[in-house]
Amino acid sequence: MSRKVKVRITNDGVKGFFHRVREHARELDRGEELAPELTISFEDPNEMMRVLSPQRVRVLCMVREGAKPVSSLADGLHRDTRAVSRDIDLLEQFGLLHTCYEANPGHGRRRVVEPRAARYQLVAIV
Repeated sequence: MSRKVKVRITNDGVKGFFHRVREHARELDRGEELAPELTISFEDPNEMMRVLSPQRVRVLCMVREGAKPVSSLADGLHRDTRAVSRDIDLLEQFGLLHTCYEANPGHGRRRVVEPRAARYQLVAIV
């Protein structure tokens, strides 16, 4: 996924989904080109806050600067590497991050974390 993709995280649920679909359909009917975007929608604000805990938002902020190995992220966040790795797994499941493995000379392979976008928009409606 290109870093130019807009990533929007919201808790507008099904109602918001259908609103976005109608807006996209109107734009297409007018012959407009749709900008690439990824919207992750939660039904429950509590679930959104569970996934986007303050520690995980810090991971997103650090990765947004560019691809980094998990160990570097853990050092920069002053957290255990295993805890950061678990957070990365969850964020990757929701499509917010991407990981790959690269050679680490003399030490095997290391996991590198890349952002899905240059900017993340978080919208919470309570």
